[in-house]
Amino acid sequence: MIRLAVDGMGGDYAPEPIVKGTLRALKKFDNIEITLFGDEVKMAPFLEQHPRLHVVHTPYYLEMGEKDPIKQYRTNKELSMFLAMQFVKDGNADAVVSAGPTQALVVGGHFIIRRMPEMKRVAIAPMMPSYDQRGRLLLDSGANVDFKPEHLLDFAIYATIMAEKVLNRTKPTVALINIGTEDSKGRDFDKEVFALLKASPDVNFVGNIEPKEVLTTEADIMISDGFTANIVMKTVEGTAKGLGMVLKREIKSSIFATIGALFMRKALKRFKQSLDPSEIGGALLMGFSSVVIKAQGSSKEYGFYNAIRQAKEMVEANVIGLVTETLSKKEVKAE
Repeated sequence: MIRLAVDGMGGDYAPEPIVKGTLRALKKFDNIEITLFGDEVKMAPFLEQHPRLHVVHTPYYLEMGEKDPIKQYRTNKELSMFLAMQFVKDGNADAVVSAGPTQALVVGGHFIIRRMPEMKRVAIAPMMPSYDQRGRLLLDSGANVDFKPEHLLDFAIYATIMAEKVLNRTKPTVALINIGTEDSKGRDFDKEVFALLKASPDVNFVGNIEPKEVLTTEADIMISDGFTANIVMKTVEGTAKGLGMVLKREIKSSIFATIGALFMRKALKRFKQSLDPSEIGGALLMGFSSVVIKAQGSSKEYGFYNAIRQAKEMVEANVIGLVTETLSKKEVKAE
């Protein structure tokens, strides 16, 4: 049985979509058991009895706009997110899922769950939408802005194992986001990363890609430092939102456009789904000693259900164990 800890109070619309997404996952997967942490009074209207659902009450939780998560951790360890993470740390669950503040989840990961000894940094790795609807891993999308080239190699190895074991990609490919596709492009940092990725036997490196290729690249994994990749991710999100607004405006611009949209209703729905993050779930916080999934702060029921599915699949595939084994061998070779 896969045991999951869920922060019931994290997210813009918590607890309703969190509780409903949790129940949806329990009904869908018969090999998971979930412990839900949160205010039982606020969650009660949405809760249902289920033999594999356990609720731990706490009236304390983090606001989504929390500015100082380190202070919050030091002053109140009874917050729902931190209780869920401690539950994992104590060996009572295999993974934690939260839609709460990203930086608080990173802080809790460092102080409670702790980083894998083989990983010197932590990365946020969301699944980005793609033209072929298979999605692409992007990292680091904001956990750090200060990296050494070898840190990105570790991320590439981790992401390769995840893509192969969880996303079922055969010989997943890795690309480096850069200002040009030529081998010599970029900062000294990018050139060093390029050389490390190219020389590594543990990744299938296909070279540089430009940001304009993010939605169309055939690479399964896109790597960059936290500053660059975060800008790429937010640009894509903003562009998708802007395109949706333009499309809606044009549909309403004339009666003929409105009639045409009715005929194209199914196609437009598929277009929206192609760019909808809820179809994918959450982002993996890569580098911690247990699986930590950050669901979208704006998650609705279906999106949070998908984040739970991600956590289940990560545990099932023993990704962290495989990464530990691979990186340990790399360290031995380096010595």
